[in-house]
Amino acid sequence: MSEQSSMSVYLNWAKERLREMDAALDSLGVKAAEVEAASKVKTQEILADLQKRRGELEALLKTQAAAGEAALAGAKIELDRHWAGFETQMKAYFDAAGKQAEQQQATFKDIAAAQAKAWSEAADRFREAATKVTAAGTADLDTVLKQLSSDAAQAGAHLETLKQTGSQSWSVFSAALSESRKAFDEANQAAWNALKGSGTKS
Repeated sequence: MSEQSSMSVYLNWAKERLREMDAALDSLGVKAAEVEAASKVKTQEILADLQKRRGELEALLKTQAAAGEAALAGAKIELDRHWAGFETQMKAYFDAAGKQAEQQQATFKDIAAAQAKAWSEAADRFREAATKVTAAGTADLDTVLKQLSSDAAQAGAHLETLKQTGSQSWSVFSAALSESRKAFDEANQAAWNALKGSGTKS
């Protein structure tokens, strides 16, 4: 298994987070103009900070990815810190903008769609990589890929249920997205472990 392939567990993690950041920024940017004048300056500051944090995460990812798997694995703590800061600022945005259920619902839907797309793309990358592995270990890979699809469907169904229910607080939406993110990370790691194990059997 090439180092490029084994790095994918980290790259999938980062791509998923960047996709979520983009979805959140797009969604928040649309509604920022509608915010009450009293909180407009604060929300604009937070949006600028969110964009900066997104850029910093992407720059860090590119630097570490260029340095190889060990550097990227070592940078995971720093990447997590950037992500946590972004999430904290998202909460601050909603606090500053007021309790806007419609805005929170729209942002949640956009982020959930970004997560679904990340799951789908990760599964496609796993399938593509799996076709390059010899027959040894393909049963393990098939099992893991089926589990990845099942986990993605479960996470998607849960998020879809929340989308349909309407007026939930951002903390409920955020918790659901975090749960889905955790499932993605675990499935991503399991799939790459199986893929790497199959590659070493050839």
